[in-house]
Amino acid sequence: MAMRGWHMLREEGALTMARHLPVRFDLCASAAFPPARKGRLALQIRQDLWRMLQDLRGFSPVIRVEEEGQGLRVSAGGRAAAPFPRLDCEARIAALLTSPVHRSRWLARAWIEGLA
Repeated sequence: MAMRGWHMLREEGALTMARHLPVRFDLCASAAFPPARKGRLALQIRQDLWRMLQDLRGFSPVIRVEEEGQGLRVSAGGRAAAPFPRLDCEARIAALLTSPVHRSRWLARAWIEGLA
C-alpha cells in the first residue's frame, strides 16, 4: 500500500515504511518499544528521523516496526546515495530512538486504547 509516495509493507507481525523499494538499510539503529500502533509509530519516527538527517545527501528513511515479545522492536535508518559518516549517523539515530522526549510524544500518538 502506498501513502503519498511512501510504501507501507505489512507482513505478519511487522510493518515497514519506505520511500523506495527494495528496502535498504545503509545505516540503521534499533530500540525496544512498548505495544503501540505500528503505522502511527513508524510515521512519527520517520518524520523526526527525516528532520534530523535531511542534510545527508540522498538520504531516504526506512522504518521497520516488528512485534517482539510483549512489545515492539523499531529499526530506523535508510539508504544514502553519497558517502556518509556511518558511525556518527547511526549514533544520532540511536540517540533519537532513546530520547525520552521523542519517545513520549511518539507513544502518545501511537497509544492503543485499553493497554496499561
